Amino acid sequence: MSWSLKREDDVVTEWERSDGYATVRVRERGDGGLVVRLDVMEQATDESAYERERFDDREAALARAATWRDERDLDD
Repeated sequence: MSWSLKREDDVVTEWERSDGYATVRVRERGDGGLVVRLDVMEQATDESAYERERFDDREAALARAATWRDERDLDD
């Protein structure tokens, strides 16, 4: 299953998996840091999960988001 960009603004960038049961979000914090969050719902065919990591660098945060999307991509 593919991922699509669902939101992109000055604060949040979020992708949603095509089944609608998983999202990956990069959010800018008030202190200038970034938080990357993976949320896979219990209804998903793969194992549910919630993970959150903090980064100081946007490139590192986007790289983590890409890794999670790759790891949680489902074969059609």
